[in-house]
Amino acid sequence: MNFPKELRYSKSHEWVKIEEGIATIGLTDYAQSELGDLVFVNLPEVGDELTAGEALGDVESVKAVSDVYSPVSGTVAEINEELLDHPERINEAPYDAWFVKVENVTDEEELLDAEAYEAHCASEASD
Repeated sequence: MNFPKELRYSKSHEWVKIEEGIATIGLTDYAQSELGDLVFVNLPEVGDELTAGEALGDVESVKAVSDVYSPVSGTVAEINEELLDHPERINEAPYDAWFVKVENVTDEEELLDAEAYEAHCASEASD
C-alpha cells in the first residue's frame, strides 16, 4: 500500500494535494484496492460548489457504487475528463488519476498526514 508523504488524506479515503491555492483530489490506493476494478466514474461540473464531507461524485466497481467525498470545500475549477472514458486509470495509478481541481479552498482542517492516514487504514482493516 502506498501513502505518499507529500499528500494529505481524508478518513473517507480521498487524497489531496494543495498547491498555490488549488486542491487536487483523488481516491487513495487503499480505497481503490478495497473497491476493486472500477468501471464508471461520475464527476461534478466545473463551477460546482463542493462542501467538505459531502459527496462530489461516485465510482462504480464490479462490486458496488460508492460515493467519493470532498475532503475540502471550494469551487470545482477543473475535472479530469480522461477518467470518464478510462476509470481503470484509478486502479492503475491512484495518485496520478485525480478527479477534480478545486479553487477557493476552505475547511481543510480535518485532513490527515500520511502517517495518521496509514494508521487509520490499519485500524479499519483490523475491524
